[in-house]
Amino acid sequence: MDRAELLSQLQALVERIDGLAERSRRLQEENRSLRQQQEALAGERAALLAKNEQARTRVEAMIARLKSLEQHT
Repeated sequence: MDRAELLSQLQALVERIDGLAERSRRLQEENRSLRQQQEALAGERAALLAKNEQARTRVEAMIARLKSLEQHT
């Protein structure tokens, strides 16, 4: 193998490594973004579950009051 071929292969290897490094950087950024989205969605889900529980409690209280009024009539 002559010097020119060796340099050519070395240059191809450098370009491939650069490409892999860039791909790794993009994947890390995407991963960070997805983790942030997941955290936001988990927070939103928790808030919705709490609201749902509050609504259920209020509905149950209204039903209990209606039954109480029904019994007194």
